[in-house]
Amino acid sequence: MTTAPATLRMLEPFQSPALQLKNRIVLAPMTRSRAAADGSAVPMMAEYYRQRATAGLLVAEATSISPEGIGYISIPGIYTQAQVESWRAVTEAVHAEGSRIFLQLLHGGRIGHRSLSGGIQPVAPSALRPEGITYTQAGPTEFETPRALTEADIARIVQDYAQAASNALAAGFDGVEIHGANGYLPNQFLSDVTNHRTDAYGGSAQNRSRFVLEVVLAVAETIGWGRTALRLSPHNYNNGASHTDPIGTYEYLIGQLSGQGLAYLHLMEGDARKVPAGLPLAMAAYFRPAYQGTIIASGGLTKATAEALLAASTADLVAFGAPFIANPDLPERFRLGAPLAEPDRHTFYTGGSKGYTDYPSLAQALV
Repeated sequence: MTTAPATLRMLEPFQSPALQLKNRIVLAPMTRSRAAADGSAVPMMAEYYRQRATAGLLVAEATSISPEGIGYISIPGIYTQAQVESWRAVTEAVHAEGSRIFLQLLHGGRIGHRSLSGGIQPVAPSALRPEGITYTQAGPTEFETPRALTEADIARIVQDYAQAASNALAAGFDGVEIHGANGYLPNQFLSDVTNHRTDAYGGSAQNRSRFVLEVVLAVAETIGWGRTALRLSPHNYNNGASHTDPIGTYEYLIGQLSGQGLAYLHLMEGDARKVPAGLPLAMAAYFRPAYQGTIIASGGLTKATAEALLAASTADLVAFGAPFIANPDLPERFRLGAPLAEPDRHTFYTGGSKGYTDYPSLAQALV
């Protein structure tokens, strides 16, 4: 085993007006499909997050803001009192380890199914059915054609986000991250491929950004700007939410958010296998000059690429997903230059403790 220098920037504490963290490493939000049938967090979720509270900041998995917003089977919610109470064991476990934790707020929009939401038809900016299948209790099922949202519906959903944020703080979370990426409802509004509206929420980049900005403002007015964050994926075309002009759209949106006091802006880096030729891959680097505030970079980062982003001040914090699944002590492994264990992808969404809380730390593995 080789020993890494003890001067890794990612292991240094981070301080901003909104965040005081023991290191600059972030656990990225990852759906793991372990919640109870009523959307409550189960006890082993507290252990899962406690194990990974080696990160300075944890972003808990995508969590539905309402029954209408449920995107997948066995994901948690934050819209009932039982759900709020169930999350307290998670937040208390993370805080006991000296880390901070945000909750990622999800509305799946057209990525959902009425069998997951108690019979509620999925909704979206426009009545366009996504390609592909989703997984329900009955097994693989084709997506449905969603109902196009009215402006009254939009106002209601904006308030659902605000209430969910308030519920998250009541559960002990330090803040919330609005999931504006990966083809879910906010991303569906941003995309001119999934948003064919002709009213104030469609057409120009300004109009397509309106819903996201209204959600951010409503949440920030409810819980404070320093407890509000946003995740964006300008080049992540998951679930069909692509763009004819991604850079122009996100330049406008990010420009509107710059200097507002968000806890952070979480940007997913581009994937060279999917991004059209001629468009920049490095999202944090591209938008850094235009954004005044804390930036988290994520998406396929390695120890070396993360350190390079921090050294260049391109990002302030760096997030890791899959490596954290099999390496709950990821910061310590980085510090020591130790090899990383590989996660078992077959157990990512299967329920139970296998492939969830049974990955050993380096110290345990060496016994």
